[in-house]
Amino acid sequence: MLTPFDDYPVHQTPLPLAHAATGDPNHYDRFWFNGYTEDYYFAAGMAVYPNRGIIDGAFSVVHDGVQRSVFASGRIPADRTQTRIGPLTIEIVEPLRVTRVRADAADLGIDADVTFRSRTVALEEPRQTLTAGTRTVMDSTRMTQWGTWSGRIGVPGRDIALDQVYGTKDRSWGVRPVGAPTPSAPDLSLPQIFFLWAPINWTDRCTHFLCFERANGDRWVGSQAALDIIGDGDPVWNADERIHHLFGATHTVRWAPGLRRSQGATLRLFDYDHRDQRIELEPLLTFRMRGLGYTHPEWGHGHWHGELAVGSEEHKVEELDNVEPWNIHIQQVMRARCGDDVGLGVLEQLAFGPHDPSGLTGLLDGYAG
Repeated sequence: MLTPFDDYPVHQTPLPLAHAATGDPNHYDRFWFNGYTEDYYFAAGMAVYPNRGIIDGAFSVVHDGVQRSVFASGRIPADRTQTRIGPLTIEIVEPLRVTRVRADAADLGIDADVTFRSRTVALEEPRQTLTAGTRTVMDSTRMTQWGTWSGRIGVPGRDIALDQVYGTKDRSWGVRPVGAPTPSAPDLSLPQIFFLWAPINWTDRCTHFLCFERANGDRWVGSQAALDIIGDGDPVWNADERIHHLFGATHTVRWAPGLRRSQGATLRLFDYDHRDQRIELEPLLTFRMRGLGYTHPEWGHGHWHGELAVGSEEHKVEELDNVEPWNIHIQQVMRARCGDDVGLGVLEQLAFGPHDPSGLTGLLDGYAG
């Protein structure tokens, strides 16, 4: 099937661009954004699943102790430039520099029109590949960018004006578990994943930390970097000199008793002279990633709900403070301190199954100390 994109010289396979290079039903291509202050957090996401014929998205806000979300799902459009579904729209105003996100769902509790402007170049993270026996569980690439938001978000009883609000843009694509599982022989081992991601905005730079680790602490993907702040006329790609990759990094998460959620953390980022930046993270707000469909019991990614389905949910944050499987994948807004510098960012946490260095046991057992 041909689409307008096929008029550009960008093909990577003999297939037209509407066709994924792999027939894996878990192939996906996703937008993801967050924005935050010390008082509120919001996030937006949208993804297409070409081999499932589905597009879905969500917009979520945490404010005054309440997490609200709007979800939409439907049939994938033939023209991939049509990045909208139901009340949700993502508009690429200028690639890798300006993106507009809208959620026209006042009747469901969220009415938002916000614009992201990058303050760093785009960072390509290491390819993330995980197999279980002969089966590919994950094989994806992610791009991360730091930036600021302007615009407005309306929630019941409050209109939130955004001006130079810090946030992050995340684009990823490849293969990741989505939708209904394909029939297969049962796994012979229990599932396990340990993932931390900490993009932090500082006044004069941005820092990046990522790790995936096995149950014994072996790190199978890691990334750490510091990025320069760019101006309006500076390039946002093909400017690797603005990215300073670091030698290594360590993390120490102080887990809350009975939960898989931090009550603080320490990151140490080492340069090639083995000097380190010690970053102390203090949690301010917690966002459950279910608000954008991650592990959501109803609105999980890549599920068919019909030609067009729109829904919403609202929870008090305290109601989500547990180890139910759809509530352990989280992001916490973090006040960051490095010497005299104070920054703001997030620490994403997904700890499913055991992780010996953290003292986490079982599949979902809370931290026992």
